[in-house]
Amino acid sequence: MCATNSSVPSVLAHELPRPVPTDEFAACPVGDVFRRVGDKWSVLLLILLGERPHRYNELHRAVEGISQRMLTRTLRSLETDGLVRREVHPTVPPSVEYSLTPLGSTLLEPLSALADWALRHEAEINEARSRHMDS
Repeated sequence: MCATNSSVPSVLAHELPRPVPTDEFAACPVGDVFRRVGDKWSVLLLILLGERPHRYNELHRAVEGISQRMLTRTLRSLETDGLVRREVHPTVPPSVEYSLTPLGSTLLEPLSALADWALRHEAEINEARSRHMDS
């Protein structure tokens, strides 16, 4: 939110240039985070890891339909972004455990707010979709 008017959502506090330059849009950190959490699996994995740390196979069993390749890619991306920690335990064979970093934990609150909004407005969204399909 902007400092002078707390009723203005922060996404509206700064005017975007018109047209929005492609390179500026691509470099925007907000868009970058939206692309990360907007993919098919990241939010689900963040929620699971928000509950507690998980081993790789636990995550694979917990998410129906995710391939091992996609699970590995998504976890690596979340790790690269500093949201997930990968810890290798020196056992035979080595075991790997994934958990949220402190930064990743801070993402749970805004994700929860978005989820709460979606649930609160589910009926309205479904009605709008239905009206759109009928026209």
